[in-house]
Amino acid sequence: MRLFRRTRRRAATQLLLATALVATAACSSESGKSSGDTVKIGLLVPMSGPYEAIGKDLQKGFELYVDTHEGKLGGHKVQIVTADEGNGGGTAAPAAAKLVKQDKVTAVVGVANGGSMAAVAPMLTEERIPLVGAGGRPPLDNVDRVWTTSWISEETGAAIAQYVKDTVNGPVAVIGPDYQGGWDQLRGFTDTFTQAGGKVVNDKPFLTPWPGDNNFLPFFSQIAQSDAKAVYCFYAAAQAVEFVKQYRQSDAKNLPLYGAGFLTEGSTLDAQGEAARDIYSVLNYAPGLDNPANRKFVADYQAKHKAVPNLYNVTAYDAGAVLDRAIAAIGDGKVTSETIANAIGGLGQIDSPRGPWQFGANHSPVQKWYLRQVRPDGPTLSNVVVQELATLGG
Repeated sequence: MRLFRRTRRRAATQLLLATALVATAACSSESGKSSGDTVKIGLLVPMSGPYEAIGKDLQKGFELYVDTHEGKLGGHKVQIVTADEGNGGGTAAPAAAKLVKQDKVTAVVGVANGGSMAAVAPMLTEERIPLVGAGGRPPLDNVDRVWTTSWISEETGAAIAQYVKDTVNGPVAVIGPDYQGGWDQLRGFTDTFTQAGGKVVNDKPFLTPWPGDNNFLPFFSQIAQSDAKAVYCFYAAAQAVEFVKQYRQSDAKNLPLYGAGFLTEGSTLDAQGEAARDIYSVLNYAPGLDNPANRKFVADYQAKHKAVPNLYNVTAYDAGAVLDRAIAAIGDGKVTSETIANAIGGLGQIDSPRGPWQFGANHSPVQKWYLRQVRPDGPTLSNVVVQELATLGG
């Protein structure tokens, strides 16, 4: 079942905006080159809007990598220039244009929102500036200058769909926000779920306003009155907090709740408290993963921030690792946007806190996905890994 055909229409509007901005972002002959021994990196993350908390986590992860490597990437000093992605393509595209035209960055990292990625990626590709994304990525026609250390948005739901089909005896209600990232995330679940023989309530997801007023109760009432035996959702950050709290007070509260792992990730889980208990989610990281890279990462993060790290910290941290290895591979050559892009294309396995992964043909990680449940882990609630679900990506 292919859903959300309007994705193309809305994405086209963002692409037109990005194309128009290419002209204003045309670089001088010095654009994309490092200044002396210092490499200038643009960090494009939400510093305002619904995903501000995610932006802060991405920033913490990238800066942690740089800080734990003596302020350098590939042996070169780094200047990080931050820009506000805002709440989507309309704000992300001009912010990216400024990074290219005025700040003259050599590469860009970050981008949390799938709609932002759809708007920014074509512009940076046109300018031949490498983009190392650390958030959700929608389908893109050209990934020549785009790499993703996180995930393709459709993979999250696809990884858990078979498990939900095998576990739930009956139809599943699917719900999420009405924007690019929401469409992609939910489509990944519904396509895989229905192909496995599962039934989606009303044959399509419930789509809630984005950004919206976060009043989910009318949707929960509709779900409670349907034949749903469980609920699958995609929400993140502030929306996820409100969604879970209202769910536990709604007529649908007795239905098992499954979600993309962003639903209970990081500080979101702290804000949800007991309302999040027993939620099952799917994600490519959990802080309790037992491997040397994760043990070091968790210790370094806790030493600096006095908190448990989350996936957003990891994907941005890994973006730092990708640039570090790429710039180092350039050796005595000149560090430019072009040489960085060429070097990324030749990288092999990345030793990540989530476990080793490498870029596939689609410039996204080939990686494991885990089923997690919110349950006590010592004195606090945590996303505890229950089992491996699938290896996806490429």
